[in-house]
Amino acid sequence: MKLTHDIKRMLNALAYANAGDNLNRRQKARVVAGSPVVAAPAAPVAAGPAAAKPRAQVGLYLGSEISAEIMQYVVQTCSRLRHGLMVLSFQPGNVIEALLAPYQSMFEAAGIELQVVELTGEPPAALSRALRRRPEIAFLVCNESGYFGRHLLNNAQRNTGIPIPVVLVAANEGNSVRQIEPTGETRTSRAA
Repeated sequence: MKLTHDIKRMLNALAYANAGDNLNRRQKARVVAGSPVVAAPAAPVAAGPAAAKPRAQVGLYLGSEISAEIMQYVVQTCSRLRHGLMVLSFQPGNVIEALLAPYQSMFEAAGIELQVVELTGEPPAALSRALRRRPEIAFLVCNESGYFGRHLLNNAQRNTGIPIPVVLVAANEGNSVRQIEPTGETRTSRAA
């Protein structure tokens, strides 16, 4: 009887470990609550680098214009951290491509993988939702003098709903960089 009990305990422990490794938050909650989990069909497991965790990204919020200072900061940061770049914008795809076109050679020379995400909806809420859905984004970079940058600075002491740190780059002011944490804490430094 004791052996059967021990085997059941071990199998339960393995089941919980498997659930912790392979299930999403809702499914994990169901397992812990004791409800049955309807498993999704297993995706084929790829071998090699494709099976690895997605590459970390630097997020860039792109408004209607982009400054050379921001692009210089983004390229240097992505290169130093070995991160890719994910551009988030409410602009149409052709406008995003036109704004990024002058910097394509810089991205290629630095080996930066570029992804573009077109956002829709109410700007602060839609951006916050998009960032929550993309855990690979380490932090967000935006123009301090743009619409979103001014919104963050004006609401720095309040919770803005942005789940990750935001780096605000000031143009033509000695390249100052401000970082706003999700808690509302602000830090200012000079860009190199």
